[in-house]
Amino acid sequence: MKPKISPNHPLVVHFREIVHDQVVTHVSSKDQDDVTSYLTDLLVSFLTTEGVFALRDGDGTHQTIIEMMAAADVRLGANSFLQEREVHKHIGDFILFWSGIHPETLNTVRTPDGRMIRCDYSHRAKESYHLVSTFDFPPYDREAPTFRKLSHEFEAYEFVMRQIGQKTNLYAS
Repeated sequence: MKPKISPNHPLVVHFREIVHDQVVTHVSSKDQDDVTSYLTDLLVSFLTTEGVFALRDGDGTHQTIIEMMAAADVRLGANSFLQEREVHKHIGDFILFWSGIHPETLNTVRTPDGRMIRCDYSHRAKESYHLVSTFDFPPYDREAPTFRKLSHEFEAYEFVMRQIGQKTNLYAS
């Protein structure tokens, strides 16, 4: 199990402050404390490649959205609806992170035969977060409103992440 970083760690405090400032500045709706906490946790968990590529299959990791989508479908790879929820949560997180921090990485998808195709990742993330928000029974009922916000206002949070990426330069290549 991955060690938990203290909420008082200077990096967590820095992320919390910058996320809060950007959410207050760029998201019109009020009552965003839950999303601010969630985005802070997302940034911290994605500091490592293990966090970014947390979905594992028998051969290692699911590194593409297409592989993740297959793992999220109970008809194709998910063993349960709860696994489907977790994979969709990761899909939303993965897209939100990359579309904000390094948007150029999500412009196109390469098919197995090498062709490049365009994909509407924002739409895919919104759908994934929406699906996660439908798990509104214990123990997920307290998180459901957060995922509803992430789904409904995805573009605003994507912009917030882009601003964070530019201001921190933490994930610069």
